[in-house]
Amino acid sequence: MAVCDIRLEVAQAVADELGIQRVVKDYHELLADKSIEAVLIATSTDTHAFIMKDVAAAGKHIFCEKPLALDLPSIDDALAAVDKAGVKLQVGFNRRFDKSFRRVREIVASGEIGRPCILRITNRDPVPPSAEYARVSGGMFLDMTIHDFDMVRFQIGEVEELYAIGGVLVAPQLTEAGDVDTNIVTLKFANGAIGAIDNSRQAVYGYDQRLEVFCSDGVAIAGNEAENTVVRGVKDGFHSARPPYFFMQRYADCYVDEVREFVECVKNDKPTPVTGKDGRMAVVLGHAAWKSCRENRPVKLSEIAPV
Repeated sequence: MAVCDIRLEVAQAVADELGIQRVVKDYHELLADKSIEAVLIATSTDTHAFIMKDVAAAGKHIFCEKPLALDLPSIDDALAAVDKAGVKLQVGFNRRFDKSFRRVREIVASGEIGRPCILRITNRDPVPPSAEYARVSGGMFLDMTIHDFDMVRFQIGEVEELYAIGGVLVAPQLTEAGDVDTNIVTLKFANGAIGAIDNSRQAVYGYDQRLEVFCSDGVAIAGNEAENTVVRGVKDGFHSARPPYFFMQRYADCYVDEVREFVECVKNDKPTPVTGKDGRMAVVLGHAAWKSCRENRPVKLSEIAPV
């Protein structure tokens, strides 16, 4: 096992914390090591595709954080390299491993509450990013909403068309980056269901993460988790704990579980649960949302790429 980072001091700090002996600055050193079977890519987004191609060419399995890249040609080139090498690829959409979201999916897929009709997702960050970060992130739809685009496919299935609106309402620094900080996306699914996503870069009360699937015979709801379950009642009303502050607190277990499952897939030669197609489709949805927002009209996914 080894840790690699161009900032060697960062890699060393992680290695010291986890008891890992080997630390390198250049990932090519790891690709030349025959004892290393798989590589986890958690670098900046603009490096994902070419590192994936290098790792695949070295014959090593790949776990890559989302998004695979910000443009579809780079993604397609990387996926072609993965296919040619015959290695496994798992994309880091950690929310698929959340116990509550998985349970909603199980309930809906079982058919016990009837046909899916409406999907609603609320995803709001506690603090907005800097303009510098926004400029290189691909913007809100490819950086933040991309989690929701993956989740709607995980819960309901393929999307045929969407309509996105957005604005800068809470973080004026994002205007200069050409980004938005608030959006609503409506969705039309191939199976006839409809959906809505709402996002904000600033929820002052904490990290707001909710999901609901309304069906013909019932509803499945995953509400916010809280720092504790205590409710305090006083003269001015009842008060409960805030949601976890941010994603590292809310989804800590999911990060562990997704990597654990990837390792199991490599060890036991099983298909990975989040594929290259899943990673690509989330980016297709992100580009469709940007096109819709800028052109103020519904956009079919087929306008972005064959799906």
